[in-house]
Parts: sequence; C-alpha cells; structure tokens
Amino acid sequence: MNIPRAGKRLLLVPFTSVLLLTSTAGFADEGMWTLHDFPTEAVKTRHGVTIGEDWLNEVQRSTARLDGGCTGSFASAQGLVLTNNHCTWGCIRDLSTEDKNLSNEGFLASTREEELQCPGARVSVLHETEEITTKIHAATAGKPEKEANEERKALLSRLEAECEESGTLSCESVNLYHGGQYFLYKYKRYDDVRLVFSPELAVAAYGGDPDNFNFPRWNLDMSFLRVYEDGKPAVTPDFFPWYAAGAAAGEAVFVSGHPGSTDRLLTTTELAFRRSHYLPLMLVMYAEYRGRMLEWAQTSESAARQVQQRILGIENAIKVWKNQLRSLMDEEQIARKMQAELELKEAVMANPELAEAYGSAWQDAERAIASYKGFFDRYRFIEVGQGFQGQLFDWAHTLVRGTREIENPNEERLRAYRDTALPRVEQGLFAATPADPGYGQLGLGFSLDKMREWLGPDDEVVRAVLGNESPRAMAERLITGSQLADADFRKKLWEGGSAAVQASDDPMIVLARQVEPYAMELRRRYDDEVEAPLKQASEKIAKARFAILGKNVYPDATFTLRVTFGAVDGWMEKGEQVVPFTRIGRAFERATGEDPFRMPDSWLEAKDRINLDTPYNFSSTTDIIGGNSGSPVINARGELVGLAFDGNIHSIAGDFWFDERLNRTVSVHVAAMLEALKVVYGADHLAEELVIKR
Repeated sequence: MNIPRAGKRLLLVPFTSVLLLTSTAGFADEGMWTLHDFPTEAVKTRHGVTIGEDWLNEVQRSTARLDGGCTGSFASAQGLVLTNNHCTWGCIRDLSTEDKNLSNEGFLASTREEELQCPGARVSVLHETEEITTKIHAATAGKPEKEANEERKALLSRLEAECEESGTLSCESVNLYHGGQYFLYKYKRYDDVRLVFSPELAVAAYGGDPDNFNFPRWNLDMSFLRVYEDGKPAVTPDFFPWYAAGAAAGEAVFVSGHPGSTDRLLTTTELAFRRSHYLPLMLVMYAEYRGRMLEWAQTSESAARQVQQRILGIENAIKVWKNQLRSLMDEEQIARKMQAELELKEAVMANPELAEAYGSAWQDAERAIASYKGFFDRYRFIEVGQGFQGQLFDWAHTLVRGTREIENPNEERLRAYRDTALPRVEQGLFAATPADPGYGQLGLGFSLDKMREWLGPDDEVVRAVLGNESPRAMAERLITGSQLADADFRKKLWEGGSAAVQASDDPMIVLARQVEPYAMELRRRYDDEVEAPLKQASEKIAKARFAILGKNVYPDATFTLRVTFGAVDGWMEKGEQVVPFTRIGRAFERATGEDPFRMPDSWLEAKDRINLDTPYNFSSTTDIIGGNSGSPVINARGELVGLAFDGNIHSIAGDFWFDERLNRTVSVHVAAMLEALKVVYGADHLAEELVIKR
C-alpha cells in the first residue's frame, strides 16, 4: 500500500516551510536526536516531562552499541546486556553444532562458567564527545573537491589517532548533517562478549515474515549477553532498573540507541538515484537468493540450520527495500520533499552571500550522481563485493588490501585500515568464526552468477575471474581448496604482511589479488567523482540550512547514540483503531503448531502457569530505524519499560520522512520479559540480578 499523505504535524523538519522552522513548538514526536543537542523544551511542551543533563548522562552510560549493527542496554552492574534475540543470531549460529541447534532449543547459562563467548563480537559504550567541526572545515576551506576530500579523511585519521594516544578510550570521528558538524566520539570497548540467555527462535520471531513490520505482534525478541574484562564480568555501575509494571497507555517514553542510517536530509537527486538504481538491484538480487537458500535448506538438517536465521534476515531486508521503493514512488511525499528543497534553495539564492557560498551545491550533487550512474553496477559487484559473496572472500579481501594499506602512513591509508580501526579488523580476522563450506559455495556461486548476468559475460572482470569455469564449479573449487576457514592460518598471513599474502597460493587469496586492481580503480573513481563532490555539496547544504533554520533540525542517523521521544499509543488503520497493547494469551490462540506460528514446547508446558493477560508487545510514537533493534524503551524516570525490536509497516518510510499519525515503534513489554524469565524458563537467577522496581 502507499504511505498515506501526512497531515500538518507530520513534520520532518527540513520538509516544511522555512518560516515554520524557527521554533521547536511545532515539533512532532520525531527526530533521532543527539544527546548534546537534545530538544528538552520540545519534550516538555509536548509531554509535560523535564529531561535534564543528569538524565541524559545516565542514559548515555547505560546504553550500549553492539558493533555488529544493533543496540543494547546494561541491565545490571555485572555487565549484563539486554538486546534483541535477532541481534544475537550470528553468535547463536556460530555457537550451534550439528548436535545442538541453539536457535531451535534456546540457551540459558545457569552459571557464569556456562556463558559462551560470541566469536568476533564487540560492545561499545559512549563516554565522551568532542566537537572538531572548526578543524575540519578550516582544513578543507577553499580547496578543490578531490583535494578537500583527501585532506578531510587524512585529518580525521590523524585526529582519531591523537585522541587515542592521549587517553584510554577508543575514538571514532562522527559526521553529522552530512558534513555540517564533526565530532570525536570516545568509547569504552568490550571485546569479550558472551551469550547468557536466548529464547527459542519460534517464540522470538513468532509470526515470521507474515507478521514482520506489522502490529499487533506477539514476539519475545529478547536475549541477554554479558561483557567481560580480564576474564571477569565487567563492572558496569550505570544501568537501567526495570519497572515491573512496564509501559502504560499514553505514557511518555524514550528510546535510546544507535539508529543505523536515514536519508531524510538527502537531495531529491540522491533519493531518485536510490529509487532507480540501488533498490531495484537489491530487490532482484536478494529475492532470488532467498529462493536459492530455501531450496538448499531442503538438502539436509545442517543446511537448514545454516540458513534458518539468514532467511528471516533476508526476508526482513526484502520487505524493507520493497516498501522503501514504494515510499519513493509516493508522488505526494516526493512533491513535499521537492517543495521543501526548492524553498531552501530560494532562501539561499535570495541572500547574495549565501548564494555565492552555497548556491552551487545542488548542481554539484547532480553532477556526482550523473557520474555514478555510469559505473554503479560495476562498483557494487566488484569493489563493494556483491559479486564475491561469502566469509572466505571477505577475509581474503581484508588480507590482500589490509596488509598493503598498513604499509602506508596512517593518514594516507583507506579509512577502513587507519590505526584506530585496526583492532576491529584484527578481531574479525583472528576470531574463531566457523565458515560452513556448503553455505559458502551457495553464496559465492550465486553472486558470481549474478555478476556475470548484470555485467555481462564479456565484461573484463567477469572474463578475468571466471575464464572458462562456471560460477558453481569455481565456487566449489575455491571453497574446498582454501585454508582461510582456519583462524590461525589467517593470523599467520596477516602477521606475515603483504609479502606473505602476495606469495600465498591459497585459491581465495589468488582470486582477491586478481580482483584488487579492478576494485581499487573503481574505488578511486568513486572517491573522486562521487564521494568528493557529494561531501562538498552536502557540507554546503548543511551550512546553508544552519544559516537559515538554525539548529532546530536533527541530523540523519549515523549509527551513533540518539534519543527519540514519544508516547505509548496506537493509530487509525483503514478506519479502525489499533490498540497499543497485545496480551500473551492471544499468542496461544494464534498458534498453528507449525512455523511461523508455532509455540515452543517450553511455552506449551508452562501455559497453565502463565498469566495470559500479561501485556506482551506494545506500540509507541517514537521515531526509530534499523540499528535501534535492541534499544531500551525507558520512562521519564530512566526506568526500563520495554525493548524495541521493530516498527510497523509505515515506519519503513521513516528512512526518508516521518508521519506521526502512522509511524510506530514495536517493543516487548517488561512484564512479558519477566513472566517468561520466571515462569517459562526458570531463570530466577537472572531475574534476581536485575533491579526491579514496582
């Protein structure tokens, strides 16, 4: 269905009339706000609660980032982290064996000794921020696009390195407003992350794809991890106490977390490119890949175990891309976006000083996108790696490129291999992450096949890579012949440096070396013809927006810490009121005995003891996006009242705009989590570790 036209209170701030943007009084429950620019007055006006600096500081220290792409929150002073079950799927899959499928069976560590380390996992907690906007803008002022882009990246690498040298925290540069602001975010890292509790997949993802991005919902999408330091549970004095009663209808609630990315501040040219190029490619590729995975899953129990979570993940992505494409075809919403952009441009051109400084920005963006259209497919398949799918090639690519890059001075390297990024690179390379050869052959064979289809069999890279081999035969040869599944082998190559990697006859390394010259040529072209002009254009637009609108505009999401506010509420759908709560009992009533509507045996056995009237899932007007999975939902007292795990179908358009009437966050209610822990799973020791307020 099309996203309905939003009313006047829709507002995504940059879309409205310039005259309406000079005050926060008209804000909707919208925006993924940084803590250093949180709209306290708007929250007080809309919801009657006062949010102070102490509250924000406590939220910052109690919210964790799962660096694989999710959020979590500390649930005790002993490093216990609450997050979504679907945020731990990789860990659960890596820890499962032929004899023990933790997805199907669930997992509960009765003691600390039974907690299992997740290969390659990392959790980060933001401790400090430092603005460096002036330094970055001064270094790039007046320089041509390519030179400015190179100087910007070099300076960011240098500032990050200096930041880490001067303290004990890990430092990342953060770009807000697409270049309008720059910060150093300073994190405490935890590289020892262990699985503590995970329910069965059947109840965590109850309803599967049919229910995904829908509400009402009945999911126990929760898991517990624990972070360790020096082999012991980390001391984490800042955490969210749990409010046993959970969220109440109409109550003001807040979601803190790390939303991945949004495109609300992009130009209409960039959005049109996403609609015409990126989304069609992703939809066609992964709709077919899902089919191949479903077919392969029928070949053995091992194959089914390898893909059961991955299929759910791909189905989730397909639904997102499909509805994003539908959103970008909504003529009324696009017209609103175009009108807002026109008003901003007219305001810029009406001021001679602003016109001279920023007036060319939109044309610069158009030029960059026009260039990108000429090599987008080759860039995606070759440099981004969409033609070489699989863990083994990813490791090979890292070894080939990384060992070469680290021979260069820090400021001259690609940003992925700067000094401050190397610990994460090495953690990923050295972790004992299992790589299933059957799944590896499926993924690599499929992606090689699609690269040949999209680029054509006479493409230079396709000819060089495949020669006279079929994609299937080549994938089988490379996967079975490579030693890269051995973490010790990867570590030895990395420590041997570029010479060892260049001398290696491992077939996957040979392929990565063969592809690298083509990939780097495309990378340089992208950096110079697309990234450089877009960076400069977006920085100009950001400065123009600040000059005209001030700081009443929130930045796009960047997988950095944000807080959004709203209230527990339903919405009107096709003339019917959707109530904001579901109850546990209805989950049993919907059960069919088969996936995706199958209740696990543990729940069936406990049914007579469960309070079936317990609130299960609820909806709220808070503004979230991917990356907010696992985010704590808290009340004005800073107590946990829920766990965000999804949005409704309307929220998918939230990548581009926000409709307060329809966009909803979907969360697990605290009462349901406590009922499950105590009654279904007998996890009294976990419940006792939590600080529960009544």
